[in-house]
Amino acid sequence: MSEASKSEAYDQARLLSEALPYMQRYEGRTVVVKYGGHAMGDQHLATAFARDIALLKQSGVNPIVVHGGGPQIGGMLEKMGIVSEFKGGLRVTDRKTVEVVEMVLAGSINKEIVALINAQGEWAIGLCGKDGNMVFAEKLKRTVVDPDSNIEKVVDLGFVGEPVEVDRTLLDLLARSEMIPVIAPVAPGRDGETYNINADTFAGAIAGALEAKRLLFLTDVSGVLDKSGKLIDELTVAEARALIADGTISGGMIPKVETCIEAVERGVESVVIVDGKAPHSVLLELFTVHGAGTRIRPDGAPERTT
Repeated sequence: MSEASKSEAYDQARLLSEALPYMQRYEGRTVVVKYGGHAMGDQHLATAFARDIALLKQSGVNPIVVHGGGPQIGGMLEKMGIVSEFKGGLRVTDRKTVEVVEMVLAGSINKEIVALINAQGEWAIGLCGKDGNMVFAEKLKRTVVDPDSNIEKVVDLGFVGEPVEVDRTLLDLLARSEMIPVIAPVAPGRDGETYNINADTFAGAIAGALEAKRLLFLTDVSGVLDKSGKLIDELTVAEARALIADGTISGGMIPKVETCIEAVERGVESVVIVDGKAPHSVLLELFTVHGAGTRIRPDGAPERTT
């Protein structure tokens, strides 16, 4: 063996040695990964993501994937000539649109992810909230401020929902069967309608119901940044709320962090916002000491390094 080969072998052995304690920490535990629409755009990264999920399963972890698909839905609506109406900056999902949403999310995107994981030697299965009555939703009520009158008003977003009931029976059965659930955020209502649910919210509800060890949000940013633009490695729930209040956390990051807080309050041990465009970010977060994003944990819980 050449010196270069020996050095590479030693590096691989060192990495495995460092990762082993973390693999043991997650063995038999549930990790929910929300795979964002923007993080799906690169085929190489998609394959690497599938390989990471397969490796988690092979390491004794119970991974569950919840995926979004906003850009793909927008593209399909455009192809079909369906014009989206927006109210208060939010897309209205009428009956024709929700049919497309279900087709794209529970159909093409879901099966692509399943196929990628299966190609890595594991057994993934595609689901949505309708399967086994896993999730029930209610119509989402959203209040916005009219920019002209500065008066709050309730907007009707159509078939946009929020999860109100999660039955873990099917997910527990699949875990015992060594299968990897890949779930689209579409769910029925008790009214018989189909609702499109924000994937972050859906993943938080699933992780909370399962009291997951970790919930990872793979997105297109590195995590929560401070006012100088530097990544914040750790936040308690109280610290996260304070950063929202003082404006450090702003814009689209606010609802994401609020979802993280809700998941922690539902029983998830901690939630991490991770850059889904960074190769192997899932493994870096779970199996290295410093992680790969911003971890939000309960007040009083230990930091990563302890």
